[in-house]
Amino acid sequence: MRHGLFAGLPIKEILHHPVDEFLELDYQRELRDFVLAQDLDTETEAEIRRFAERLRALAHETAPARGVAWRIAADEETPFEAVYERFLHMVDTYQVTALVIGYWGALHEKDKPDPVKLLLDAAHLMPRLEALFLGDVGGDEQELSWVHLPDVTPLLEAFPRLERLDVRGGSLTLRPVANRGLKTLRIECGGLPAHVVRAVAASDLPGLEHLDLWLGVGHYGGDATVADLEPILAGARLPALRHLGLEDSEIQDEIAAALAGAPVVARLESLSLAMGVLSDDGAAALLSGQPLTHLKKLDLHHHYVSDVMAERMRAALPGVSVDLSEPVHLYEGYAPYVAVSE
Repeated sequence: MRHGLFAGLPIKEILHHPVDEFLELDYQRELRDFVLAQDLDTETEAEIRRFAERLRALAHETAPARGVAWRIAADEETPFEAVYERFLHMVDTYQVTALVIGYWGALHEKDKPDPVKLLLDAAHLMPRLEALFLGDVGGDEQELSWVHLPDVTPLLEAFPRLERLDVRGGSLTLRPVANRGLKTLRIECGGLPAHVVRAVAASDLPGLEHLDLWLGVGHYGGDATVADLEPILAGARLPALRHLGLEDSEIQDEIAAALAGAPVVARLESLSLAMGVLSDDGAAALLSGQPLTHLKKLDLHHHYVSDVMAERMRAALPGVSVDLSEPVHLYEGYAPYVAVSE
């Protein structure tokens, strides 16, 4: 997501080198005139301080704090802490509403930073933060299962205006939490631990409208069962829920069968069982259960449903946008696989 949108806002990258920042921001002429006016051979402490403050003021004048989602990430030459510090100094963080945290260090690095701690330490500088994406790390930088995350619960407690939290990575920890303002929660994991699913189900999130959980596979820690999902499926815990995604699962057919009679479905506008190993058995369970004609969208992309069953589903749900793209055709002897695991 280095380009594109997050929370409806264009993503703006914090550049890694100050000279690049200067070239991008439109104040080269004023900066040059200011530097030339200084007697650099007789710099005093006051002049240095004035120069630094002027740079920061110029950055604040030209860097749009609002209207963009700021993205912070390390690269091979610049550590995450340096880029993060540049963000805190170059941007009026009091106006920032959306933040994307990208690559912060390799799994094998001993001294890699804790992005959650860094965010918590500066939470008072971002009082208007409404949307946060932790773990925007592509496969070219690090495999999903190698992105080890600390306990993300404090993020839901430290930012009073937070409405959206996206988390991507492995070794995830979450405790039951109360947050009345959160509207969207997305957890993308190649193997989501059962305790995280239970924590979501036990949390007090009365305003949550959109929930996506990538459940993943057992090999990478995805040990959640339908029983762990039961409080969510029962519909009592998340009264405002309008979209539910239980995705990327190796027990997709079992989940489909459970949803066939789950009370939560009646109030949903969209449902996703995409990216997993849904087969004809799961599709048949959905069709034989409660009506789904009230849905606006049913997302089943990346599936193992036969062409005959796919046509049957489309015929049974004529007013629903049914996404049956990306069918997977297995070679003999191969087992079904989810879209994202490692």
